[in-house]
Amino acid sequence: MTAGAGLRIPPSTHEQPAALHSSRVRGRGVLVALFVAYLALLTWIVLWKLQVPYVGEGALRHIKLVPFVPTAEDGASDPLEVVANVVLFLPFGVYLGLLAPFWPWWKLAGVVAGSSLALEVTQWLLSVGSCDITDLVVNTAGGLAGLGLLVLTRHRLRHRTGTVMTRVCSIGTVIFLLAAGIFIASPVHYAPMRDVDVRLGSTP
Repeated sequence: MTAGAGLRIPPSTHEQPAALHSSRVRGRGVLVALFVAYLALLTWIVLWKLQVPYVGEGALRHIKLVPFVPTAEDGASDPLEVVANVVLFLPFGVYLGLLAPFWPWWKLAGVVAGSSLALEVTQWLLSVGSCDITDLVVNTAGGLAGLGLLVLTRHRLRHRTGTVMTRVCSIGTVIFLLAAGIFIASPVHYAPMRDVDVRLGSTP
């Protein structure tokens, strides 16, 4: 018998876990970087609608406690804005589910709701928009929808979920950033409601 012919030395049992651990660390690093980019863009959209950041003068510093329906200071919720908020926060749930896979759903939902509340409070503090309970409800629903999508994907793909969803998040975040860049460069802009300095008693 010829020794050494056609033989392959199996990798060391110590190398396999090391390679697997390194791959997981790289994958998690990519996810964290994508999540940070997504959060930065989400904050810019929610607070300033992709306009140059500014601080208002206080005229918009009020709270809408009744969701969806019109009030004395605010109109009814625009259905398109409701849908847009759900879509904007859907990746939030996906990212959280991938980064914290062993957290219970209520803890993940609490993070989404707390983040949405923080954005609403920041709008109030900066006077760049009203603090609307509708947004809190809809944003949290969008995050929960993302978590639900991830659960369904795990049932379908099982151990391949992390790899596949990381690629999906990469592609989706890049498209999200490109779309935002095209919108900023285009002549069409969404004009957010701002404080208006009205001087009474002045004559033309």
